Amino acid sequence: MVDTATPSPVINPVSSGYRRYALWVLLIIYTLNFLDRQVVNILAEPIKRDLGLADWQLGMMTGLAFAIFYTVLGIPIARMAETKNRPYIIGASVAVWSAFTVLCGFTQNFWQLILMRIGVGVGEAGCTPPAHSLITDYVPKEKRASAIAFYSIGTPLGTLVGMAMGGLVADAYGWRVAFMMAGAPGILFALVAAFTLIEPRRQLAADIAARASAQISFKAALAVLATKKTFWLVALAASIKAFIGYGYAPFIASFFFRNHGAEIAQLAAGFGLKSAGFLGLALGLIGGTAGVIGAWLGGFLADRLGAKDLRAYVMVPAIASVITIPIFITAVSLNAPMPAIGLLAINALLGTLWYGPVYATAQSIVEPHMRATASAVLLLVINLIGLGLGPVAVGLLSDVLAGPGGLGEAQGVRWALILSAGLGLVAFGLFWQASKTIREDMVA
Repeated sequence: MVDTATPSPVINPVSSGYRRYALWVLLIIYTLNFLDRQVVNILAEPIKRDLGLADWQLGMMTGLAFAIFYTVLGIPIARMAETKNRPYIIGASVAVWSAFTVLCGFTQNFWQLILMRIGVGVGEAGCTPPAHSLITDYVPKEKRASAIAFYSIGTPLGTLVGMAMGGLVADAYGWRVAFMMAGAPGILFALVAAFTLIEPRRQLAADIAARASAQISFKAALAVLATKKTFWLVALAASIKAFIGYGYAPFIASFFFRNHGAEIAQLAAGFGLKSAGFLGLALGLIGGTAGVIGAWLGGFLADRLGAKDLRAYVMVPAIASVITIPIFITAVSLNAPMPAIGLLAINALLGTLWYGPVYATAQSIVEPHMRATASAVLLLVINLIGLGLGPVAVGLLSDVLAGPGGLGEAQGVRWALILSAGLGLVAFGLFWQASKTIREDMVA
């Protein structure tokens, strides 16, 4: 058994001060990544009314159309990131997805919007694999889960800003302007990434030579990953968590509008707001803040407990996966909106604990010349199953349950959310199985 509490002998190519700067830049970029990806959720109802869409089309627009290109293109971009300049790759990606987000505001029908969302997915494919690889080079191994968890805070933070900003702007100026405002800041940070982030390989000539000589084909990289049972268990567990989270994201605002519309309107009027603006602020600020805390806490607990027992990297998300099920089901079963939003905040905290531990595990069980590829393969599995299928599956289930002679729109979406939450038990089982192999794979 290796003494996992002993710091790894890593030569860090950047100073601690620059490391903090780089992590903040990457966090802001990832926040914009999720802002542009998730702002569509608070805009789903006005888009549905304006363009005459069904729930399955909302799921297609927010999930599958985006996910297919996002995940597939992540592989070749990650292969580039193993040897090319990662800050340049990230900067170019930010510019592309930001431009397509702005163009979403000019669409006139479902298929035009689908094409623009595909463009957003193409751009965002070049963000996380090189970012994970950069962070892993910037920080020592014993702080890796915390550093990646800090970067992953961009998920709930971007969702927070997207929900709050999107709802307020949509109420005041319409959903088209909300897309335009969401995409605009990315152009600036594309330049910041390209020209201020350091490529560590430039500082370590020996590392350049080592990575060049160690470079292996994608087929060989997959062969290495095939021997890592922990990687696949964690990937499947995280994909189930993503299926649940991405599945309900496009419909949680619709759930409140359909089941608590009058109460939401009354509460909004008390603050001088319209319904979408109030709900976006409530879901964004309460749930988003809780998600930020959860993402940070997951990395902190994994590094702290993992120093004594590596199984903590999968047991922390395993336990959280079980606890979230009754909390979420209770939230969407209540007849009062504010207590439901409060419970959803607890669900958001527990539902983001897996980010740091999962991504750090993937980075820690492969060699440096495979890290971007491992991240891309992990994201491929997570996003094809979670982001690609989750929203479409929940949307289809909602349509079926609400159909002729069914439960109606309000109860259809409620029961679609309840049934999808039960998949948390599958995630728990997969994380639990990973606890039996993680020590062997990580030490190797």
